[in-house]
Amino acid sequence: MSRETLIALRATIVTLVLTGLVYPLVMTGLAQAIFPWQANGSLASDDHKVVGSTLIGQAFSGAACFQPRPSAAGSGYDASSSGASNFGPTSYALRDRVARQLAPGLEAWFSSDRGRPGIVERWAKAHPAIARNCVKADPLNADYVAAWQKTHAREAADWLKANGSPAEPKPEDLAVPFFASFSQAHPGTFPGVVEHKAADGKTIKALEPVKEGSHIPAIFFDMWLSAHPQAGLTQVAADAVTASASGLDPDITLENAVAQIPRIAKARKLDPQRIRTVLDANLEGRDLGFLGEPRVNVLQVNLALNSSFGRP
Repeated sequence: MSRETLIALRATIVTLVLTGLVYPLVMTGLAQAIFPWQANGSLASDDHKVVGSTLIGQAFSGAACFQPRPSAAGSGYDASSSGASNFGPTSYALRDRVARQLAPGLEAWFSSDRGRPGIVERWAKAHPAIARNCVKADPLNADYVAAWQKTHAREAADWLKANGSPAEPKPEDLAVPFFASFSQAHPGTFPGVVEHKAADGKTIKALEPVKEGSHIPAIFFDMWLSAHPQAGLTQVAADAVTASASGLDPDITLENAVAQIPRIAKARKLDPQRIRTVLDANLEGRDLGFLGEPRVNVLQVNLALNSSFGRP
């Protein structure tokens, strides 16, 4: 064996021992000696039973608990699939997701016999880029518009004339005239995916006029709000509707927590001030005294509620 090979082998063994054995053992030992609770996962217990980690957000059900930030990790609060939604404050996708949670009765309002005459046409003309993206979003949508296009040559010809294009329009190019035509033919409905069972037992998806579906509140929320100025929607903390960078943020802001007190107090049949007292006792200040905002660990404050007032 050559001298160079021996030197390389010794260097490899020494590096392996130092970085793969000595360093991890030293760091593990220091962590256990100085920060044992954090080093062991910051686990929180209830009646001597581990119920979670204060470092990882988890879902809480029921009106009597503080609710965490929304999660975009997997199907929600999945520590094996951590990740953010990447929805910024100006994101239309975020606005859609929030709109789906608001506007009670919007679907009934949309499909009511009184009208909303031409509402789909008005929406498409007011938001042509969104209407275009709606057609492009799914091949099923594009196929539906393409089938409509075959029986509406005049609309296609009008588009060619207006755009001075020698090429046939794509389905998304005819989004606005399609929705205008759809609005007249199927008032009080919107094209939505409907599943049917075929003779062979397989599920077939088709686009049909529908009066309900989560896409309707998302699309027509602004119109509903204009028609219901008395709805009295209020501003909420940003972390009440946005996921964190990890999708597993264990904390919420003080503003978010305070906004939840009336609901929790009502569910627990307690004076709101008693809930606020527990909240203040579990409030964490700004990092280093000036970074970030005061925050509340959702798991810890919910355990404190249960400890003070019993489980809901």
